[in-house]
Amino acid sequence: MSIPGTSRLRELLRRLPHEDDGNAVIEFIGMSVLLLIPLVYLMLTFFTIQGAAFAAEGAAREAGRILSTGGDASRQAAELAASLAFEDFDLGLDTPPALDVECEANPCSTPGARIHVTVSTRVTLPLINTGLAHTVGAVVPIEGRAVAVVDRFRVQG
Repeated sequence: MSIPGTSRLRELLRRLPHEDDGNAVIEFIGMSVLLLIPLVYLMLTFFTIQGAAFAAEGAAREAGRILSTGGDASRQAAELAASLAFEDFDLGLDTPPALDVECEANPCSTPGARIHVTVSTRVTLPLINTGLAHTVGAVVPIEGRAVAVVDRFRVQG
């Protein structure tokens, strides 16, 4: 006595292994894409943050050099140099970098004095809208510091 429909089920089970040909390639491509997209995004994020860190360090160093050689009236030139350092790395910042200057002597251009320069900014993660990034906290604070020494033989004036 046979159960109705079992012959049809046996026929389907017999054909099943043969209909699987070619699926390994599709599965490999699918898994590769699923693993590749997050990897590429992590690399983009790393490169963006690393570029911003390099820009902040370079901006602080150059601003310190300008302030140590240009005297007290060179604040605007130092801020411009900091902005240009970030533009060189092509970072689309929504706000200009903040420049903080602390002098050990008054005035800053006193020969032998040290000038501590801090450049800070916030970088949004790649491929995220700026407004959304600030809302969900997808913003990374970046800070670069440098110390410049005013030449001991500099003539004040």
